[in-house]
Amino acid sequence: MTENLRIAVLCERAAGETRVAATPETVKKFSALGARVAVEAGAGAEASIADADYAAAGAEVGSAEAVIAGADIVLGVQGADVTLLAGAKPGVWLAAGLDPFGARARIDAYASAGVEALAMEFMPRITRAQSMDILSSQSNLAGYKAVVDAAGTYGRAFPMMMTAAGTISAAKVFVMGVGVAGLQAIATARRLGAQVSATDVRSATREQIQSLGAKPIFVENVAGIEGEGAGGYATEMSPEYQKAQGELVSAHIAKQDIVITTALIPGRPAPRLITDAQLATMKPGSVIFDLAVAQGGNVEGSVPDHIVVRHGVKIMGYSNTPAHLPADASALFARNLYNFLSAFWDKAAGRPVLDEEIGTAIRLTQGGKVVHPRLLG
Repeated sequence: MTENLRIAVLCERAAGETRVAATPETVKKFSALGARVAVEAGAGAEASIADADYAAAGAEVGSAEAVIAGADIVLGVQGADVTLLAGAKPGVWLAAGLDPFGARARIDAYASAGVEALAMEFMPRITRAQSMDILSSQSNLAGYKAVVDAAGTYGRAFPMMMTAAGTISAAKVFVMGVGVAGLQAIATARRLGAQVSATDVRSATREQIQSLGAKPIFVENVAGIEGEGAGGYATEMSPEYQKAQGELVSAHIAKQDIVITTALIPGRPAPRLITDAQLATMKPGSVIFDLAVAQGGNVEGSVPDHIVVRHGVKIMGYSNTPAHLPADASALFARNLYNFLSAFWDKAAGRPVLDEEIGTAIRLTQGGKVVHPRLLG
């Protein structure tokens, strides 16, 4: 009789990482598929999940060495050091956010160790993979958190308030970049009562901005991107467009109280959206939350995990924004992983069997080699 597939979940060891790759909910679901799940003791502590909760859901809870022993699949939020995978079965799958471009040496180590590394952030943005997309689920929370924490740092109220002592004007919030994070930032700022405006290089986002009750701010008479960029992301624009956008932003940003920047280009440093000269035009006490600070920042002078004051403007941003909402971020991340593996579950084989489209998109290493085209160029 074939032994049931073993799924291992380790404690996250990256600095500041509070999330966990499985929850009691997904442990039960994996067990229902016929898998055995082992979780390292303390793995869910930062996400408010006790070891007893994992055990009650049917997981084996133990040391890292005990958990990894004989593992067929290892689930992670971030990529585990290859030394932690010793004891797993040959060809073990590692499914996690692996930072393929920023952690290339670790990817090479996975290949050398015979690990089949699956980068969840490379999940294609196609309809059937939406429920597996960790970037979308985590960006959604990041957009919310950016607004909430910017509101906490801002020294005034968000909504308009009419009181016996006089009227308080609504805060003006400007969202730059209308992807998943930007859309949630718009929605959150609107719920808090702010006057919200937003911009993006993709012309197609104009209707999305308006549907959330915000004012679209777009470059006119210079061609942007009509639809989505490659893979659903924005791409770098022409110098002509960048110049026009810079002039538009300079005029608009001077009137804003809160700015949320969200622009990222996969595999490249974050584009610079706000310069020091533009910061100097803003009102003292204004706040900018740079969601791209960990990738170099959209804002000149932003520093991860620090509030920097320049020209009286407070610039903030976290190196790992979803980790500031560990319980919800873990729940969504864990569901992404379950949705991914269960979608390809082969009952006869007792394990997931990837198809070519998604397998090729996310597989970084296989058979002792780095195999992903984006890492071979």
